[in-house]
Amino acid sequence: MHQRHLPASPNWYCSRCSDINNNGVLGFGAKNAIYLLKVTAAAPVVIGELTGHTERVSGFAFCPHDGQEHICASTSDDKTVKIWDTEQKVLLTEHNVHQSNISAVHWSPLQKQLVITGDEKGIVVCYWCSSNDTQSFFPEPRTIFCLSCSPHEENFIAVGYKDGMIVVIDISKKGEVIHRLRGHDDEIHALAWCPRPREEPLYGRSEDSTDGSNMVTDGADVGCYLASGSRDQTVRIWSTARGKGVMTLKLPFLKRRGAGVDPTVKERLWLTVHWPKGRPSQVVSSCFGGEIVMWDLVKSGKQKWSLLGSSSDGQNHSRIIFNMSSFRLGDRELLLSTSMDREIKCWDLASLECCWTLPTLGGFVYCLSFSPVATGCLALGVGDSMIRVWNTLSIQNQYDIRTFWQGIKSKVTALAWHPLKEGSLAFGTDDGKVGIYEVYSNKPPQNSSTYHRRTVYSLSWGPPVPPMSFGASGDKPSFTLYSCGGEGVIFQHDPWKLSGEATNIDKLIRDTNNIKHKMAPHTDLSWKPDGKVLAIGNEDGTIDVFKAPMLKLLCTAQQHHKIINSLRWHHEHSSQNELQYLLASGSSNATVYVHDLRSAIESPSESPVSVTEPFRTLSGHTNKITGLAWSPHHDGHLVTVCYDGTAQVWDVLKEEPVCNYRGHSGRLLCVLWSPVHPDLVWTGGDDFTLQEWAVSKQEHVTPPKSKKRFEIEKKRAPQKKSKKKKKAPGKGGLKVEDNESPLGEENKGAAGSRAEEGQSDEEEEERQSTDGLSVTGLASQSSVDSWAAEREQNGEKHIHAVKREIKEEKRREKSDLSLKKRKPRSILPLSTSMDHRPKEELHQDCLALAAVRHSHEQASVCVPGSGDHIQLGLFTDRDALYRMFQEEEESHVEAGHYDSMAYLRLWKGDLVGALNLAAEKGELTDHLLSLAPMAGYHVWARTVEMYVKQLCLHEQFLKAASHLVSIHKLYEAINLLKGHQLYREAIALAKARLQPEDPVLRDLYMSWAAMLEKDGHYTTAAKCYLAADSSFDAAKVIGKKGDVISLRTAANLAWISGESELAHSLSLRCAKDLMFSQDWLVAQQVLRTQDTLLGHRLVFCVNELLTQRLTDTDVVTWSLASSHTWSKPCEESFLSTVHGVWQREFGVAAADLVKVKMQHQQLGGIENPPATANVPMKHLLFHISLDVTLCALSQLLCDWPSAVEELLRALTRGSEAGHFTLMAEMSHLLLPQGLDSLALYKQKLDPTDEKSLVISQNVEAFVCYQLMYKKWWSFSAKTSSSSYNTMSNGHHLLEKNQNEDSNCRGEAQSESFSEGFWKVLLSEPHASLQATQRAIAEIQSKVTILVQKHSQSEDSHLSPDTKTQAPSSARPEPEDPKEPGESKSGESECLSTLIARVAEHHKELSAIPDYIKKFPFPDVMECCIVFLYMDSHFTLVPQHICSEATTLLHKYGSSASLCKAWNRLTH
Repeated sequence: MHQRHLPASPNWYCSRCSDINNNGVLGFGAKNAIYLLKVTAAAPVVIGELTGHTERVSGFAFCPHDGQEHICASTSDDKTVKIWDTEQKVLLTEHNVHQSNISAVHWSPLQKQLVITGDEKGIVVCYWCSSNDTQSFFPEPRTIFCLSCSPHEENFIAVGYKDGMIVVIDISKKGEVIHRLRGHDDEIHALAWCPRPREEPLYGRSEDSTDGSNMVTDGADVGCYLASGSRDQTVRIWSTARGKGVMTLKLPFLKRRGAGVDPTVKERLWLTVHWPKGRPSQVVSSCFGGEIVMWDLVKSGKQKWSLLGSSSDGQNHSRIIFNMSSFRLGDRELLLSTSMDREIKCWDLASLECCWTLPTLGGFVYCLSFSPVATGCLALGVGDSMIRVWNTLSIQNQYDIRTFWQGIKSKVTALAWHPLKEGSLAFGTDDGKVGIYEVYSNKPPQNSSTYHRRTVYSLSWGPPVPPMSFGASGDKPSFTLYSCGGEGVIFQHDPWKLSGEATNIDKLIRDTNNIKHKMAPHTDLSWKPDGKVLAIGNEDGTIDVFKAPMLKLLCTAQQHHKIINSLRWHHEHSSQNELQYLLASGSSNATVYVHDLRSAIESPSESPVSVTEPFRTLSGHTNKITGLAWSPHHDGHLVTVCYDGTAQVWDVLKEEPVCNYRGHSGRLLCVLWSPVHPDLVWTGGDDFTLQEWAVSKQEHVTPPKSKKRFEIEKKRAPQKKSKKKKKAPGKGGLKVEDNESPLGEENKGAAGSRAEEGQSDEEEEERQSTDGLSVTGLASQSSVDSWAAEREQNGEKHIHAVKREIKEEKRREKSDLSLKKRKPRSILPLSTSMDHRPKEELHQDCLALAAVRHSHEQASVCVPGSGDHIQLGLFTDRDALYRMFQEEEESHVEAGHYDSMAYLRLWKGDLVGALNLAAEKGELTDHLLSLAPMAGYHVWARTVEMYVKQLCLHEQFLKAASHLVSIHKLYEAINLLKGHQLYREAIALAKARLQPEDPVLRDLYMSWAAMLEKDGHYTTAAKCYLAADSSFDAAKVIGKKGDVISLRTAANLAWISGESELAHSLSLRCAKDLMFSQDWLVAQQVLRTQDTLLGHRLVFCVNELLTQRLTDTDVVTWSLASSHTWSKPCEESFLSTVHGVWQREFGVAAADLVKVKMQHQQLGGIENPPATANVPMKHLLFHISLDVTLCALSQLLCDWPSAVEELLRALTRGSEAGHFTLMAEMSHLLLPQGLDSLALYKQKLDPTDEKSLVISQNVEAFVCYQLMYKKWWSFSAKTSSSSYNTMSNGHHLLEKNQNEDSNCRGEAQSESFSEGFWKVLLSEPHASLQATQRAIAEIQSKVTILVQKHSQSEDSHLSPDTKTQAPSSARPEPEDPKEPGESKSGESECLSTLIARVAEHHKELSAIPDYIKKFPFPDVMECCIVFLYMDSHFTLVPQHICSEATTLLHKYGSSASLCKAWNRLTH
């Protein structure tokens, strides 16, 4: 399905999260999924993924037994163990016995069906997948980090714990511990058994040796060696026969890594070990910073290790390694490693060299950009805060990728290469930063000094606009950088002076176009490739097109009604020059619109044009569009990506889907077409993957219809539980009119809060605890209800009645308690408590007091007011009282009674001290504040300010603001309310106290309106805009919801406010919605409110009349909601009826030529897109109605050449849409007498006007064309069916249904037609034109097939190992159509020959007059074949006409399809 694939990064900090089987399939856990890679010595190939876990995958292991290598097991933080079939990509079985997170897994190498898992609580679970039986053991109350099953004893399992303990248990003896291996003092990260069963002698340091000298260890006939890696920086070899360690290997500090690693710092160390099957004397382990070392256990000497990848720099990982696994490929043993540097490496254990490196991604792929200078250089912006630059054309290394991370520190959400300067890459981040990287230097990036306040949505290089465009050419850059941020602002950055301030282009737009109203926030921008026109997408769904350099507004497209996510101009190097004016746009409403802006750009009007009809409408996606890309190799081919998880390729000119890619497992965020390969497309999404895929190999054509798949994806992913925010006063009471959040990353599809890449532990714990409470609550409630029902059946009281009685009883108790007087807290608690001592002590107090007052003998012993005599301070002098107060204050502080302490200071007369103390402790009260004026105004004002801060801390904002008003700080009070989103109260205060013209009042209204608009409260937001004299914004925000009532209200509001242009567009949009719902009465009422819409009223009138006339045919199959009495069908001709209704109902008649001419000019400026087979019938009838209206107006103006031209457009739209019945009905309505009616038009044309005569000939040809088929059907109904079926193999216009015979009105005009009837259809100039166009199309098809074959041969040459792995579901290659007489040598036509033939045909086209090429004409070859068929079956055609038809067929009908149809129908 895909060519190349960058998968998600393997999960970190797992003991076994990757494994490889004997067939060379590597599986690893990444996020919630498991990715599968086919490994070869040359390059890896992603072959699929396994999805089913709802949380992070924590472990993965393949079944090691022959014939079952495709079976694997996985564990997850969702506490499940799943068994998979990797060939079928299906889940076989699972269990959820574990109650804690699973931390270790291994598939038994001796028991085929046994999977062993361990969790963080210390539980070991044995799972036999065939019988679905489980058995649990609890060998040690410790956290398990890893485990490994013995390859020699089927019941022995080694388990490593967090505290450094290793145990070997016997599962046949209920998990009995056989050995406890002590030696490590920190986490055990990995365990590996020796592949050889017996313990051979090793060189190493014996654990029994006290001097630490090296010695040879004795072997043992039984047991097996076990290797362990720990966070204590050692690898130990254990003897399970003796139950002790036999060798300790300390990690080397490699000098090549500079100063090395501090041994005391272990946070960044993960020591994994692996024992290769073919190397019993060698153990591979990770090291400090990403190195891999191989230990030779039988080697003597100090250095027992060898470094992998030591021959050249850059081979090793740059960060710690988590998992390693190996397998044998032929005579080579390959080792696979995963690391924190997000790379998977393959190593050859014989040469110790790196075979290849596969980069992986640790975040959403937000953006892609191909360099226009360095061909094939692709830049990726990823959510892991890194930029990756990929040389996609590298032959030696398919994944030649460099990573840039310096100076970024946030998700990379936008990228743009400089158009001319090689290696200059601009980037934008989630935190609003914009910078430029020089990718071919080692320097950090240059960052702009101007930051966006929110996520950078898009970047684009374009010509400078004022003020940067001022000055000489050498003083300014040829290209400046434009950035669009989530706050709705577009900045222009000077790449020469990024430290300078960037300019906001909105100021230039306002000044140039004299815009006074609030501009909609911008969400995307796109410069036309020639740099002359800039398109800007807005939050309200409008697209503004400006002319550089002054940014004069040319036109506004208003099809989208939701936020614009992506804009793209068609490339300039097209064979059709007019295609460069196509602008594709995608928004959050799942529909892609393509606008043809040629007339607005080439012939701009004085005032901006409102584009109301798209050139093409591409419908099929079911969610918001996030990215667009035009094919640089084709004309009008567009690829779109969407939140529905698919990428869709469209043929825009035919308005048809080409193919649909469904290889991603999440939402898509970006897309690019390969600049060198016409069949390859690149897509990235929130599944952490970048995928390259071929258009020609996709089995699906259209996007999936149902959203069910992605609802399942959402359920599968962990959902964050949103915390309910406390509603601030004044924000409630509003009805939410729309659940859209128009501004913010969640609607843009690119970054920031649009989609979260992870979930914090706190949020997850909260979610689980909340879920648990809800379940418990349900259970308890159900038990209460059942108990109540049982009691009620026994004649006892209902539980609710009992509860009511209990509540009433408690209420009575409370009322009784409230009657009792509550004793207030004493302000002097210490001295008061001293008066409640025993009588003897109280007597002593009296004696002491008397002695103090009457003598001075005890003065040194008794100090009244302090210590044990504190109570005496109340009865002696003031100093004693103050001492008593001091101790009472200290007591109040300890007890937290700051108010009592303040009162004591107040009583002492220290009012300022009391206020300061209360303010410091946050205990100011209204009473204290009322006393503050006694200390002076300044003390009072300062106290009020401190009290305001205290009130704000307690969220009493209204009270705080009121106190600020009391000290005349009105603006501060308003800002306080505004800052806490109490806009209603802030406006009320400002309105009551400020002058009406004060700018603060307008700012309040505008700020509140913006917040209300964001929250979906559109009507209240409109009131705010109206109060701020911003009627334009009020009308726009009301119409934002898009329903008919809102649009009508918005249009009326705009009309009342004098915003006539906005009222015009809103009324027209509302009327169109009503028209498509067939509510004609209300539609005309809406348009009637404005005189400027008279022309559109005429179009709607014609549309209603036309719909009524076609209700009895197969064209109109729907019912009408309402209609006017004048629209009922009558005997009068259609155009006469139109003129009559116009005169009676609208006052439009030939007598008022000024009014008629004005309406013709207004309607003539409307872009009426060409018809295609996918245009809905209601839209098609509306387009025809516009042509008929212009024709009728031209008749009133006696402008007959224009009338005939517009008549031709109305007649041919049905033919262009492939609807023959509609074409025939329109011919009957507009030309009721057929050729006789046309003759009346021709009489009024100037015989010297060659263009008008050609147009009238084309009209005559289409009339004769449908009469030809009527003649055929009238003679043979039976033959018609087989004939149509036969001719359907020929040309597309012959694919008519036999049932259409009944829809054609009347018979042929006569049994034999005049000479002119036959002659007009056999126009040789048109035959030559059509033949040339067919030849060019066939050559282009051949070129496409040649390119596809060439690319496939290159792919098979580059990757011979994957040649036979093409998906069986891929569509077969189209066969090269051969002409009947074509020889086999035609198959070997080279590309240069085909290009030369195309050039010759283009010369032939240029020689044909423009008036022949411009206007449609029936297919001459088709008419020739029908003539010959009719002559052979009915002898209706004159012989000289048959001869002429045969001559034309021989001359111009050499294409394969026409030859096939000719042979079948005439032989």
